[in-house]
Amino acid sequence: MRLTVVGCAGSAPGPDSPASCYLVEHDEFVLALDLGNGSFGALQNVVRPGDVDAVYLSHLHADHCLDAAPFVVWHRYSGQSDGRTVPLYAPVGADRRLATAYDPDGGPIDDVFDVTAIGPGSWTLGPFEVTTARTAHPVECYAVRLTAGGRSLVYTGDTGPSDAVVELARGADVLLAEAAYPEAPDLPPGLHLTGRQAGEHAAAAGVGRLIVTHVPSWVDAQEQLAAARAVFPAAELARPGAVHDV
Repeated sequence: MRLTVVGCAGSAPGPDSPASCYLVEHDEFVLALDLGNGSFGALQNVVRPGDVDAVYLSHLHADHCLDAAPFVVWHRYSGQSDGRTVPLYAPVGADRRLATAYDPDGGPIDDVFDVTAIGPGSWTLGPFEVTTARTAHPVECYAVRLTAGGRSLVYTGDTGPSDAVVELARGADVLLAEAAYPEAPDLPPGLHLTGRQAGEHAAAAGVGRLIVTHVPSWVDAQEQLAAARAVFPAAELARPGAVHDV
């Protein structure tokens, strides 16, 4: 598998990165994990939108899904789409949420996306075996494990400390984990991880590598990385445009 970081800014686009969007490729199949705001432009530096075979949205907060709207625009009006619908996997209500984001009248988007509602479970998507787990977040959000060619990648989406995410990541080759919270007292529960907590999840799961992501522009990313490395040395920081072999 190959992982490309399209955007990795947490909670909103930053000055140097769009919000969350990652491409995972195997056997010429291209899967987009999240389409956060600002990501569609950067996506086109990596792949033609028409070559994206499927989309997985961890949840329906704007920094993870809002650029589904320009994805619709491209498919409808660029003249470059082949007319096929793109499978889109997301929590219940994604069809209404994305249609409203595109058009306040909420017209259908089924000419572009074939939307499937997800929950905890497993299925096959192209070359990938997919397994999901509900995370600790205020809205319905699903971490995802992708396995192909004997390798495995887990993406947390957004989560606070979560035993379910640790179990999902057990023995994975790469854990792509959010770390939006700086170390501070009285952090709201069930929302985000600190850098240290991302490292603790990686260590508890016994993963091979940790990639720290979803750090907001107002949080010091190097401090988040240092906190993760203090408990899990095989950690690195997600950077837009970076390509990782899993």
